[in-house]
Amino acid sequence: MYRPILDLPKTKREKIWDWIGGGIFIGSMLYIIAVWGKIPDEVPGHFNAAGEVDRWGSKFELIILPFIGVFLWILMGLLEKAPHMHNYSARLNENNVEALYLNSRKILNEVKNCCLILFAIISFQMVRIALGDAQSLGWWFLPLVIIGTAFPIIKGVVMSSKIK
Repeated sequence: MYRPILDLPKTKREKIWDWIGGGIFIGSMLYIIAVWGKIPDEVPGHFNAAGEVDRWGSKFELIILPFIGVFLWILMGLLEKAPHMHNYSARLNENNVEALYLNSRKILNEVKNCCLILFAIISFQMVRIALGDAQSLGWWFLPLVIIGTAFPIIKGVVMSSKIK
């Protein structure tokens, strides 16, 4: 199959997404560090579909999401640099390769940054709940997760289908 390696610079939109996603994610990690001494020994460890705490755990569980987030940030960042390794339909050819690569990379970029933002929100809320400043993630969280991850993918698939 035709899969050239192209050097496509990041678009302004991708750079903005990276700043927003990375900034919010780093901000949430700094927040955890700043309030670490005030956090009780038990923090929310799991939530049900309604966003209510259904398991409590050690405050060291607050470190899990940042580690997963950093791993995703690195892995998905590397995959963004290799759009020739992404999955494409048989219609990939020399006339549309640049557009399809760019679209695929934009999908990955948006999903990566939406995940970072969602991880930041969860981490922030876990601390707030542990400190008694909130009761749950909120009913709105599950729809936000679904929209935040599905919308970029659906939008990207639609855009891809329009590329001739």
